Amino acid sequence: MQVRDSVAVVTGAASGLGLATARRLTDAGARVVMLDLPASDGAARASEIGGTFIAADVTDPVGIEAALVSARAHGPVRVLVNCAGIGDPARTLGKSGPLALESFERVVRVNLIGTFNVARLAAAAMAETEAVDGERGVIVNTASVAAFDGQVGQTSYAASKAGIVGLTIPLARDLARHLIRVMTIAPGIFRTPILDGLSEQARASIASQVPHPARLGEPSEFADLVMSVIANPMLNGETIRLDGALRMGPQ
Repeated sequence: MQVRDSVAVVTGAASGLGLATARRLTDAGARVVMLDLPASDGAARASEIGGTFIAADVTDPVGIEAALVSARAHGPVRVLVNCAGIGDPARTLGKSGPLALESFERVVRVNLIGTFNVARLAAAAMAETEAVDGERGVIVNTASVAAFDGQVGQTSYAASKAGIVGLTIPLARDLARHLIRVMTIAPGIFRTPILDGLSEQARASIASQVPHPARLGEPSEFADLVMSVIANPMLNGETIRLDGALRMGPQ
């Protein structure tokens, strides 16, 4: 699918993987609508790259629906890249007792339910566009290698990301009749703000486990894969690990 002159919506676009993806889509000629929380740096980042910022919470159905109405004013919505996500590392049984259920629910709500909320509403917008070369739209969701190799303290994060992986094939099948593709990328350890929740020792330990290249991933490399997914019409209903052959240990 060609993105030039089409609208691409990116969530979590104020930083990290989302910002790198928004920048790459803008460079490719897309009209990028960047969604992030009101307190984010989204407005400043959008100004820098030539995108349009809309403050929105991915878990808010009314807010996201309004954001997509605004996005459609810029042209046909043909691309969605879901990058919004949070982490809240904590052991199931810690020094203060069992993990608070509210903490677990919050991560699942943002990462999994938020991803589906935006995907379902973006799909509705895509379904109303004219097909181009047999396609109406592409949805790229972001999981994590934690979906497969969750570590100590990652119960909520790994469960939420595993849910996104599980969502991929049924969502692709649901939307196939509308000529909309769905793919998921499961990144390894990248230089993103979510790493701020880990200690320096934990980050160094994880980076040292990457077989090749033995380093943290760069957000631009994630954006490269997003663009490849958008361009290749046979990529549908699958999760791609982007991790340098990393298989994370227990901790």
